[in-house]
Amino acid sequence: MTMKSYLMITGATGGLGSAFVLEAARRGYDLLLTDRVPEGASFADRLSEKFNINVVYQPCDLADDNAREKLLASLKTEGYRFWGLINVAGLDNEGGFLERNRGQILKILQVNILATMDVTHGILPMRDLDQRFRLINVCSMAGFYPMPFKATYAASKRFLLDFSRALREEIKSFGSVTALCPSGMPTTVECMRSMFAQGFWGLATSMNPEDVARITMRAALRGRFLVIPGWINQWIHLISSLVPQSVATKYVAKRWSIARAKQEDPFIITTKNTARCLSKT
Repeated sequence: MTMKSYLMITGATGGLGSAFVLEAARRGYDLLLTDRVPEGASFADRLSEKFNINVVYQPCDLADDNAREKLLASLKTEGYRFWGLINVAGLDNEGGFLERNRGQILKILQVNILATMDVTHGILPMRDLDQRFRLINVCSMAGFYPMPFKATYAASKRFLLDFSRALREEIKSFGSVTALCPSGMPTTVECMRSMFAQGFWGLATSMNPEDVARITMRAALRGRFLVIPGWINQWIHLISSLVPQSVATKYVAKRWSIARAKQEDPFIITTKNTARCLSKT
């Protein structure tokens, strides 16, 4: 039996991950999905029935080295071939560096950096040689400059941004790499609290995951490298690139200090338009 060519998506049941899944399903792509929750299998079954596509779900905690190794070995043994990979899985713990315990710090690095590199390194040799390979790495606008109170997260996203740019050059003969750098998205209650705490700019720069996925998928298929969804975010990136990093870092520290104080207020505004924030990241 000839194995079909799949698009693999990690973090597939979260807010942005599920948005990418739905965008890909609407386009008729066969999908291999992974996330740490076992109930993702029912999600895959519904997708397969609704869109008449092949959808395979493989539960895996990407923070676990052994689980990742087992997943990749299984995919290789079963003869899977991939024309694309979207690395969505990631963690973000806000707060001062010393406010987080050792386990929290290491887990951010394990998922955001090690897991992304490991999965990418494992899937590329399983690429479909008859198609141009498309890789999307979910980075962040936080990767453009140091961010006090999100130091580890921002540094991990900077790593992914530089890694993506370098890898793009390495695989240009058979594929492309797209780095997605979004601002905030209303995917969890915690992220909504953060957006409201930042006031006007927190809300003005946010975008729905569905729009982000649609914009990014279209750009990746055209071979673009950098995707910053939203004209306000593009403008902020342009302006901030002209500012010395020392100045930008102090400004970010001041903004986050104010936002952190506001986040101590347990009140959060929730409407039908923000109900999606109740979904898992």
